[in-house]
Amino acid sequence: MASITNPHHTGFHVADLERSLHFYRDLLGFEVVFQWNPQAPYIREVVGYPDVDLHVAVLRMPNSEVFLELLEYRNVERTPVDTRTANPGTAHVAFFVENLDELYADLVDRGVDSVSRPVTPAMGPNQGGRIVYMIDPDGFRVEFIESAGSFGEFSTD
Repeated sequence: MASITNPHHTGFHVADLERSLHFYRDLLGFEVVFQWNPQAPYIREVVGYPDVDLHVAVLRMPNSEVFLELLEYRNVERTPVDTRTANPGTAHVAFFVENLDELYADLVDRGVDSVSRPVTPAMGPNQGGRIVYMIDPDGFRVEFIESAGSFGEFSTD
């Protein structure tokens, strides 16, 4: 029987690849594995745009073998979406961090917006830790968690 074997990557469709690279590479420390402008019919078929000029950067998420793919679609009509957290079809990515308050202050000083200030969860898998949603250049929520717990250790029983 067919099955999923392990994670491969997460992809974010961005308005400006260089701006997003600045955020993920320069501010968050992701490693650029490669950048390319693939000109292949199969890619245009997969993404559903026969005339797209796709510019891509693949970054390694810190301390992992999971990758973030940033894709800028050019030569096609694009419409920004309302990325506020409650809207269906939006997404966020979350990372464990050390010293969340220091990271938050540094990112805010560098012009990164956030949904709120860091908060301390009063219940759930991150109880007693610290959490904040920051906002990337395209409105994606990037959640930072300072916690000793994880989803795999939590039970509602």
